[in-house]
Amino acid sequence: MSDLAISIQDLHVSYYGNEAVKGVSLSIDTGNLVGIIGPNGAGKSTFLKSVLNLIPRDKGEVKVLGKSVKEVRKKIAYVPQRSDIDWDFPITVLDAVLIGTYPSLKLFQRPRKKEKEWAYECLKRVGMEDFSKRQIGELSGGQQQRVFLARALAQKAEVFFLDEPFVGVDVSSEETIVKILKELCAQGKTVMVVHHDLSKATSYFNQLILLNKELISYGSTSEVFQSSVIEKAYNGQFAFLNEMGV
Repeated sequence: MSDLAISIQDLHVSYYGNEAVKGVSLSIDTGNLVGIIGPNGAGKSTFLKSVLNLIPRDKGEVKVLGKSVKEVRKKIAYVPQRSDIDWDFPITVLDAVLIGTYPSLKLFQRPRKKEKEWAYECLKRVGMEDFSKRQIGELSGGQQQRVFLARALAQKAEVFFLDEPFVGVDVSSEETIVKILKELCAQGKTVMVVHHDLSKATSYFNQLILLNKELISYGSTSEVFQSSVIEKAYNGQFAFLNEMGV
């Protein structure tokens, strides 16, 4: 199998005639934990969703594990922003995680004992096994995010995409999530995360994608996280960046 996890060529995406992502091309090797950073309105979430075919592209080609997203959908796990999820949906924590096992089941096949045991194992990994019978809407933001990470783990995916997973979560949950993401990469999985807090970027990720509609920079965290590079994306916000230690 190729060492290339994600390949993106000349990606363009627009909303109502306005280009939100312009001509992005890059390739990501397997086993990397990649942060997508950039100012508000830079097109970070739009970029992620267009890579996954969740929103239409104007043009461009995306390959995941050397194939189209449609061909390898079962090997891709996606954790959306919490604001995109209906938390009033009547489902328990364990059942929410169990959904992650569905791609490996045959048509009309229901989860069996081994799928339920695996889902519980994934809940244990994120420290949420004691909440397995709770309604998903009863949880705190950090707990909800842990459950959705457990659902992604249950899928046994090769490539993970997370959209702003740390928004509205407590410090303990954030630390747990980062620890698991790093473990996944150590196992040869590839993880791409939309992230807004620059102060954590150097400790969380080994590679960074810096966007402001266009690709400003992509590479190792030490290469991208330089004041001269960051300033190109955050023009006018540089005093703030200096406070962040950039």
